[in-house]
Amino acid sequence: MAKDQEPEKVGFFGRIKQIGMVFSITAKRDKWFIPLVAAVCLVAIALTVVLVIAWGWLFLPVGLMLVLLGVLIVLNLRANRAFMLEAEGTPGAAASIVQNMRGDFRVTPALASTTQMDFVHLVICRGGVVLLGEGNPGRVRGLIGQERKRLSKVIGSAEMRDFMIGNGEGEIPIRKLRMTLVRLPRTLSPKDVSALEKRLKALSARPQMPKGAIPKNMRPQGIRAPRGR
Repeated sequence: MAKDQEPEKVGFFGRIKQIGMVFSITAKRDKWFIPLVAAVCLVAIALTVVLVIAWGWLFLPVGLMLVLLGVLIVLNLRANRAFMLEAEGTPGAAASIVQNMRGDFRVTPALASTTQMDFVHLVICRGGVVLLGEGNPGRVRGLIGQERKRLSKVIGSAEMRDFMIGNGEGEIPIRKLRMTLVRLPRTLSPKDVSALEKRLKALSARPQMPKGAIPKNMRPQGIRAPRGR
């Protein structure tokens, strides 16, 4: 068997290029980003001057590190905010966000969907089973109800929750999705999560018999349709 391809490692200059791209994109989409970066730099430079005057030039490198650290903190916060704002209203954004979260979050995007771009995503984590709905609330609630009924047969005592992504009453804004999932009480062990994932995958892979009469080309050989008397 061929080995799975390992993710390509990013070198120092590649990482610098990535940071530069994020910096540029965030500056274009967030009007407060550059002013905040400037303010952080001024505070860090002022603190550096005080350190150098008080204890000498040896603290100059410390000041430069403070400037860099401040810029990276602002970049991280504002870039995440810009990404979340852009993700609002984008079909499938919730699944993408959870897939990139740290921790044991196992995502099945579009477990159920409609032709109108309504989705129900499945998340299995230490907090149990979570169904995330995106799209029209009226249609998505029906999909969630169907999936709850189907999944409840195999999840045992694991907790099952559902969240509707949106800005309406009773809905969760997509920018709060990460914090909502992280704050779920951890009721399952890593082994329980793996076992639960296997059961749910087996459920999804189980073939379903079509309703109505079986077509002739699907009937087992040797079995004939009953003749009328």
